[in-house]
Amino acid sequence: MRSKSASAQIGLLILATSIIQLANGFFGTFISLRIALEGFDGAMAGLVLSSYFAGFTVGALRCERIIGRIGHIRAYAAFAGMVVAATALMPLLQGPLAWSPLRAIIGFGCSGLFIATESWLNAKAEPTERGRIFSVYMLGTFLALALGQLLIGHADIDTSGPFNGIAALFAVALVLVSTTRADPPRKTMATKLPFTRLPRAAPVAVAGCAVSGFLSASFYSLVPAWMQGEGIARETIALFMLIAVLGGLAFQIPVGRLSDRFDRRLVLTILSAGFAVTAILVVNLPHSRAVILPAAAILGGFMSTLYPVCVANAHDQMPADQVVAVSGQLILISGIGSVLGPLAGTIVMAHLGIDGLFYFMAAIALLLACTAMAGRFLAKEPLHQERTFEILSPQAATLAHDQVDAL
Repeated sequence: MRSKSASAQIGLLILATSIIQLANGFFGTFISLRIALEGFDGAMAGLVLSSYFAGFTVGALRCERIIGRIGHIRAYAAFAGMVVAATALMPLLQGPLAWSPLRAIIGFGCSGLFIATESWLNAKAEPTERGRIFSVYMLGTFLALALGQLLIGHADIDTSGPFNGIAALFAVALVLVSTTRADPPRKTMATKLPFTRLPRAAPVAVAGCAVSGFLSASFYSLVPAWMQGEGIARETIALFMLIAVLGGLAFQIPVGRLSDRFDRRLVLTILSAGFAVTAILVVNLPHSRAVILPAAAILGGFMSTLYPVCVANAHDQMPADQVVAVSGQLILISGIGSVLGPLAGTIVMAHLGIDGLFYFMAAIALLLACTAMAGRFLAKEPLHQERTFEILSPQAATLAHDQVDAL
């Protein structure tokens, strides 16, 4: 039976991560609005928005090694301190050339925080309760991201106050984790996976992860700035983004059941085509709350389920001893898509406006739908392994598959 001390440590880790996601949820929308307020040109705005994802992607490649070398608590403190320092410097160093590297540092630090937390959780959780703990972890993540959107309506985005509040939230998470006792995570053996093997074995999954990162980063980075530019009240912007996050949470279980029952490539085709149709409808339907808010929920739902369906499809076709390597490569692929999304999106918006951005995202989603459908007809449906669909975000993928291996 689990001791109260161990349960408290797990609870603190989940609480700390929820606080970080609260800060991240607020920060992502806030920085989009602040960049629009600063009047950066399209290329520079895209650079600043993409730099977070670039830092996060590099972190996914490097942070595990750092954690292994200096330990979880010291690494967590270093990553959190890095994020706090970079956030505090942003209101002092104005301009895109300063903000781009600072946002990259924040992305790198956040990646390290998630990897440290998730590997730590995996080590502390008993095999029989990992699924339940992970579900609580992801529920806390989604709810914190949603709550972070609500803060937008009450923030003075033209002041340094939001930066200070974000830094304070990361500092609180650091205090919580620093005061708990660290148990060394269990070392797991993982086989190497050549970078060319996964695209050959699971081309649809690889394409889907890239598109998932591209669409999500474009949507969450650029749409708030456009809404502010149109004079839409910040309370409405916050509500729109909140509904999109909650839509992502609501879609997880029903899409997961469909994914476990039918060919995942067919499910991916439906999701990406559904996103494309909804994006086109957003442009052409009346922009009233009664229309836009349900559309936000549907868009968020489709976007948030693309990644976990692709991860499940990839693991259907790869050996069980390579789950960690596969997850790591999919995180990298999603990260690359996330870097490219805001860069390409700002260029499209500069020439075609927000309508052009939605049409562009719809075209990318339709291309994925065609790819998934072609893959379904050209290749045999893989046998589903015991590992089923899981509620995943890119930073959580490795933990999810580590926990299954330990059962």
